[in-house]
Amino acid sequence: MSERRVLLLGATGLVGARALHHLLARDEVAAVTVLARRATGHTHPRLRELVVDLEGNLGDLGRPTHVLCALGTTMKKAGSEEAFRKVDHDIPLRVARLARDAGAEAYALVSSVGADARSGSFYLRTKGELEESLRGLGFRALDLLRPSVLAGDRAEERLGERIGIAVAKAAAGLMVGGLRRYRAIDADIVARALVRTAAKPSGPRDEAVRVLEHDAIVALARELV
Repeated sequence: MSERRVLLLGATGLVGARALHHLLARDEVAAVTVLARRATGHTHPRLRELVVDLEGNLGDLGRPTHVLCALGTTMKKAGSEEAFRKVDHDIPLRVARLARDAGAEAYALVSSVGADARSGSFYLRTKGELEESLRGLGFRALDLLRPSVLAGDRAEERLGERIGIAVAKAAAGLMVGGLRRYRAIDADIVARALVRTAAKPSGPRDEAVRVLEHDAIVALARELV
């Protein structure tokens, strides 16, 4: 895939906004199409924005080679399990199918540490079910990024999240071995790792599907220089 044309979902969110910034800075990315409910406010000769109802007609996705998905919400913001599932499962999966039919060969998803289709947690089960469905779509490359608590400047100030991030950072030194995956991670690091899956020439992949947790996300982000 010498010409890299990226379809970005979730560009107005914490990780997605940073991912868009990094994508537009990469000369090897020939085109970026943003699929969103509202405009990002960016203008760039390589940027095309499709402001649409994500549950309705999405318009012409073009011919993306890569799909990057940073779309997500919270149970509080969604208001119900059904609404949450639409955002965190149904829309990313629908876009994946449409993009694959349009020729996309690679998909990268910001999921969650602990994602498991058999989890007792509705949140983690939803994330896991999306991952399982994506595995069955036949992408040449599928990257599943599983960060823990995301740190960064949010448009909406949420006291509970600020406290949770502060606690997670303070406890980072105690999270060793298998607990390292639960360390808080800056949203920009996750964004850079996400973009790295689509930017820069890459060598042969050992696996069609990669599951990337904290340390692997950090390592991948460092490659985006």
